[in-house]
Amino acid sequence: MSRPALPRALWALMVGNLVIGTGVMAVAGTLNDIARSLGVSIPQAGLLITAGAALIGVGAPLFATLVAGWDRRRLLAWSLVWYAVLHAACALAPNYPALLVLRVLAMVPPAVFTPQAAASVGLLVGPAHRGRAITFVFLGWSVASVMGMPLSAWIGGELGWRWAFGLVAVMALLSGAWVWREMPDGVRPAALSREAWGRALGSPPLMMAVGVTLLSAFGQFTLFSYFAPYLTQTLGAGGAGLSLLFLWFGAFGLLGNVAVTRQIDRLGAARAVLITLGLMAMSLLLWPLGRGHWWGQALVMVPWALGCFAANSAQQARLVQASPVLAPATVALNTSAMYGGQALGAALGGLLIAQGQLLQLHWVGLVLMGLSMGLSAWAAARAQA
Repeated sequence: MSRPALPRALWALMVGNLVIGTGVMAVAGTLNDIARSLGVSIPQAGLLITAGAALIGVGAPLFATLVAGWDRRRLLAWSLVWYAVLHAACALAPNYPALLVLRVLAMVPPAVFTPQAAASVGLLVGPAHRGRAITFVFLGWSVASVMGMPLSAWIGGELGWRWAFGLVAVMALLSGAWVWREMPDGVRPAALSREAWGRALGSPPLMMAVGVTLLSAFGQFTLFSYFAPYLTQTLGAGGAGLSLLFLWFGAFGLLGNVAVTRQIDRLGAARAVLITLGLMAMSLLLWPLGRGHWWGQALVMVPWALGCFAANSAQQARLVQASPVLAPATVALNTSAMYGGQALGAALGGLLIAQGQLLQLHWVGLVLMGLSMGLSAWAAARAQA
């Protein structure tokens, strides 16, 4: 029996997440060129990731309350316009302090778009297809890893990081127009009351699941934030080489997310999360085997890529399915946890790099990923009790 086609609006939301993901990952892809052109160290350039992620982490639940009654067509479209304007401003930033401020402001739309797009899915499709629809919308992040991050790295290496940011600005403007065209009027998820926030924050299974996102993102981004300098040091990779490796990583990331999208309703979201976390832990364990060898490095990256974006898609579906009524709160908290973990990982990675520990980042990531797997299994057991 064939599955019904997804609403056209979900395609616009998926592409919106593609643009959001490309902008978020643009700094990681161009980190070497940003540091070189602005005369700052790699840890200082990494602060752009930390500061932007911290804004999203704090902003996601706050904005979820502030925009509760807004029509989602207008909210999502105009957030992409904001993204376009601020990325254009970043591309024109005269120095590092100005770029840092503009980058933080540019991270307001990810704090709004990603969680509110996910929360809108429940009003666009029926319960039976909600898991598939949510993972489809988050497929945009995987496509961003295939297209956006490699393209940013290549443009950064060939033309400079400013052109990469300019590309994001153009993509965001076009995507905003598409969302405006395809999203129906009147999509307004239920407003979040104090009672709803209290129920979400007071639910141990839900908060444990959010903790899984925090720990897994913390573990990933301790190293992921610094892929560019790591691969440059260990492989001598330039702009073209980095672009190819990011493209390789992104292709398997897309494959993993597609697989989870197709199988999540059969596997169950909690099991899908555990599988994807295990894949990432496998790569971190085997990471030293790829050092200094192009194909070895590429092969070691495959399990991580398969689990990377699929894990977050499965986590979002897990939270929405656990309590559809509380989805606006839990998705916002999950987004906050994802970016909070990214901020912590980038900050810790930067501190370790400053102490000459670039080659040891994967061990820290492995410990944190193991903790996230244990917490995920515990949360699943509590949810079934």
